[in-house]
Amino acid sequence: MADDIRKRLHPEGTVTFIVDRNINYTNICINRCRFCAFWRDEDDPEAYLLERDELFTKIEETVELGGTQILLQGGLHPELGLSYYIDLLNEIKKRFDINIHGFSPPEICYIADSSDLTIQETLRILRNAGLDSIPGGGAEILSDRVREVISPRKIRSNRWLEVMEKAHRLGMKTTATMMFGSIEKLEDIIEHLDVIRRLQDKTGGFTAFIPWSFQPGNTELSQQSIVNGQQSLVETNDQCPITNDQTKLRTPNSELYAATAVEYLRILALSRLYLDNVKNIQASWVTQGLKLAQVALRFGANDFGSTMIEENVVASTGVSYRVSKEDIIRAIRDAGFRPAQRDTYYHIIKRY
Repeated sequence: MADDIRKRLHPEGTVTFIVDRNINYTNICINRCRFCAFWRDEDDPEAYLLERDELFTKIEETVELGGTQILLQGGLHPELGLSYYIDLLNEIKKRFDINIHGFSPPEICYIADSSDLTIQETLRILRNAGLDSIPGGGAEILSDRVREVISPRKIRSNRWLEVMEKAHRLGMKTTATMMFGSIEKLEDIIEHLDVIRRLQDKTGGFTAFIPWSFQPGNTELSQQSIVNGQQSLVETNDQCPITNDQTKLRTPNSELYAATAVEYLRILALSRLYLDNVKNIQASWVTQGLKLAQVALRFGANDFGSTMIEENVVASTGVSYRVSKEDIIRAIRDAGFRPAQRDTYYHIIKRY
């Protein structure tokens, strides 16, 4: 059924991808999410804030490789104010003809709160400075009972949705994501999909939905699967047939495991079925690998995402896949589809 919807929405059999780079300008973050292996405190020897010259070199390399977009995201750095983001956007736009897909809702909220601005005011300022579109990061699972455990310092679901709705009202396009496979139940996944669907009905501003699986390596959550007595959030396989099919009831000392291939494909298909008002569903080769991403094209996905010239967040968990533009083109063809390079807004740039 998911493949039938994919065929209805994309009858030509084209599978798209984008050439871009994921630039994480800092790993310093006050949120300290329990599912994340990327963040560092300010005084950590591995903490960094990219120098402008290094950041510009990364963008220049991206443009030279035919990139049309940078995915610009970072941690919530306590020393960065609104002027940092305005100056950064202005400088990038002066130097490069490239789409800035940047600053997830938690970053937008942090900038707004630290500047005593509303979300709408902040979005207007950033848009005028050069921000083109907004990534769907920070969604994880849009169920606050889950968020209280896996990311207790991060914004609640309503604020993530507020950022996206206000961005859409300003004419900005965004993506939506979902990280599954940690401690959520099926009802939490349905809640997540439902609020995305409802907002899409209102605004039509989501260009794509990207489900990806929690990668437990090097995370606090992997060693502390039940936090603050919240055992009710961790269920057995019988009670939760779509997620966590690799583990039974977990105890406070047990480890979380990465989602299986079957689990990933189930969630992908469910996403395609539920979100038939979101035209594009991405396959996540970044977390699942190239072969499973090919299979995902028969489970509802129509987009191969990005070439990811650089990726740091997932890699920090110990999961690191690297593919070239040619690898993606070959993989799409081998799966029986027609590869096409796209831009941020899913306009076709070149067919192969």
